[in-house]
Amino acid sequence: GLVVLTPLLFVVAVLIKLDSPGPVFFAHRREGRGNKEFGCLKFRTMVVDAHRKQKELYDRNEVDGPQFKMSDDPRITRMGRVLRATNIDELPQLFNVLLGQMSLVGPRPSPFRENQVCVPWRRARLSVRPGITGLWQLCRDDRADGDFHQWIYYDLAYVRNLSGWLDSKILLATVLTGGGRVPLPVSWFVRADDESIDPAVGSTEAYAEPSS
Repeated sequence: GLVVLTPLLFVVAVLIKLDSPGPVFFAHRREGRGNKEFGCLKFRTMVVDAHRKQKELYDRNEVDGPQFKMSDDPRITRMGRVLRATNIDELPQLFNVLLGQMSLVGPRPSPFRENQVCVPWRRARLSVRPGITGLWQLCRDDRADGDFHQWIYYDLAYVRNLSGWLDSKILLATVLTGGGRVPLPVSWFVRADDESIDPAVGSTEAYAEPSS
């Protein structure tokens, strides 16, 4: 797969360098199976000092929980917007798959700080390797305003229903929807009566604010 994608990866790398100063890749520290941290690779889509600028923008955060996201984030580069819209920024994670740190399908890889605020029984999502695609990417209600509770519940639904058949359905749907650009009903993939797919069930227990 990587051999076939090499020309595309090379072209994207050149365009990133031409668009803005900084490295081609960005390695974000994420927590994988068994609480092991690894560098989750992505094409860089933001300016190099994005983490510092986030503090200045925090009052414009549009999502709940420990995440940060805003619809018109000024830190995203021109090329970055294209890469995010097409999900091409995720392609370098194929290297993580080759290294055994990730799978093609699995829960969304998340930073240690996000997992720390999940209540303990929600951390079952760390019992499997994180994936490039999964239920969260395909089924979330709104790509810009993804709900933290919804993300946790969909990841748990994946873990509870783990099978090769489920992975096959998710991979096929990822291709057909362009990486989740058209949200699909989660009941297409797992049982509709599985309470873990309903963000409204016990959603207040999805995370706990860290004590001061």
